[in-house]
Amino acid sequence: MLVLGIETSCDETGAAVVDGEGFVRSDVVHSQVALHATYGGVVPELASRDHLRNVRPVVALALERAGVTLNEVDAVAVTCQPGLVGALLVGVQTAKGLAWAAGKPLVGVDHLMGHVLSVFVRRGDAGSHAAPPEFPFVCLLASGGHTALYRVDGPRREAISELGATRDDAAGEAFDKAGKLLGLGYPGGPQIDRLAATGDAHAGGAALSMPMAQKSSLEFSFSGLKTQLAQHVAREGVPSGRALADLCAAFQAVVVGSLAGKLDVAARREGVRHVVLGGGVAANRGLRARVAELAAEHGYTAHVPPLASCTDNAAMIAYAGSVRVALGDHDGLDLCATSRTLLPRTTRKGRGTR
Repeated sequence: MLVLGIETSCDETGAAVVDGEGFVRSDVVHSQVALHATYGGVVPELASRDHLRNVRPVVALALERAGVTLNEVDAVAVTCQPGLVGALLVGVQTAKGLAWAAGKPLVGVDHLMGHVLSVFVRRGDAGSHAAPPEFPFVCLLASGGHTALYRVDGPRREAISELGATRDDAAGEAFDKAGKLLGLGYPGGPQIDRLAATGDAHAGGAALSMPMAQKSSLEFSFSGLKTQLAQHVAREGVPSGRALADLCAAFQAVVVGSLAGKLDVAARREGVRHVVLGGGVAANRGLRARVAELAAEHGYTAHVPPLASCTDNAAMIAYAGSVRVALGDHDGLDLCATSRTLLPRTTRKGRGTR
């Protein structure tokens, strides 16, 4: 089976061809980072227009690199939710046109489902891949728009349950807003990760407390942490040199401590032998290292996708689509784009007791 995947949920225009076993035949990503950097974040209307300009050549290049024509793929998969609706519409309408013209099944994919299953995507030589996780596993999905813990009992939406999620901001948003506050530009997450590697989390004098530190809770909160950082900068000013690296290390230590700590609690509480990282924040070196340490300490196996599979990409969408096709599932030309995920949501937004 060969599936063409299309991804336009936010600020990456992606197309990929993946086979039914998850091997990537091609994966093309056009990034809009330079376009949005001036504004310090993604501007939805600009994102949609850039997708319009680039989706056709990106799809053509993905097919060319895979050495196949549209008629040789078995299905067309596309991100249909969640995301920026205007951006999603570009991908969905493109996929509809391609599927109709070639007479291929159209498969809508939940973007979060793509991240959950991204660990099964295989890049490079067949012999270079570690064994995939076994079901059930606990997945920490952390990105710019989503942060949640899921128990995954199978590759279908019905087999996934939410264990806990953020009550306010996502971890990736916290990183990016912190980077903007510290003058590091957009996106701020990779810059904080780079500086944190050279800093000392205990040397900067920033008393940043762990949010929602109760071990009984699997919910997250990062809004207050951003406020703590803003208050520190208001008092002390934006540091430079080693002091900036120390402050980045302190901020990252709290975010990583919250994410990795709750993933560890969830894994042991659910009694699983495997944990998985997914989403753009899974590219953070501090998080990857801390999860590996906890896994070794408590006897479960941590699975982390390669960097190319952490950030938004069409290969994970194509693979998730291939899973639906293998189950005999597909959508009609009435497929819609929506900002809401199909995955279960049990965590209520806002403060207060539950």
